[in-house]
Amino acid sequence: MKSLNLLAVTTAALASAVALPAAAQDSGLVPAIAAGHTLLTVNAQGSSTRTPDMAGFSAGVTTQGTTASEALNANSTRMTQVIASLKRAGVADKDIQTSNLSVNPVYAQPKRQPDGSYVDGPREIVGYEASNTVGVRQRKLDDMGKVIDALVKAGANQVNGPNFSLSQPDAAQNEARVAAIKEARTRADLYAGAAGMQVARIVSISESGGYAPAPVMYRAKAAMDSLASAPPVAAGELETNVNVTVQFELAPR
Repeated sequence: MKSLNLLAVTTAALASAVALPAAAQDSGLVPAIAAGHTLLTVNAQGSSTRTPDMAGFSAGVTTQGTTASEALNANSTRMTQVIASLKRAGVADKDIQTSNLSVNPVYAQPKRQPDGSYVDGPREIVGYEASNTVGVRQRKLDDMGKVIDALVKAGANQVNGPNFSLSQPDAAQNEARVAAIKEARTRADLYAGAAGMQVARIVSISESGGYAPAPVMYRAKAAMDSLASAPPVAAGELETNVNVTVQFELAPR
């Protein structure tokens, strides 16, 4: 999982040992180093793991009716029950947010002619479909299965998620940063020793990466409205990865 890119640039061929002008450094050219020294660039990765303490998922209701008003009214009734069930389960108002609300026509299937071709022309509208979806942040993971079960029983026929996360990721990211720098320095010492040189200083450090939780998908459809028990939900662990690019100046021993 770790990658390495090694670039050695000697400056012995430079006309003089004076530092490059600031404008040259700002333009992305090779940083100035002393004559006879070497620039080493190392890419390293650090990681840390944490048990997630929060999860996000979506819950929604899709209904149909012969008119747009009928479909929307039926949807509103069921969605009100769904949101009420979330609040009864202890989900705070700030953790419930509408993410999609739509009303769309339902078209009849195109008519087919005896020769197998379809009849040209506009398709007939036979009804309407209304959908309403809310995004939910679940802060008590032990209650996740019960909350999903309650949603389905309250009328939700679309449940997607969860996506696990950390409510406070800074500690995990800092741990990964320290590990990445240590790994970069270990490699720099290794290459310097193999080349008969030593690390003189760190020239620059740049960072990329972050934690990327792997989603565990749970989907509920209308056919699952009669769940007998709460579905099991396993949180597992999240891995936080930080990639650093560190430039070292190597000096002769």
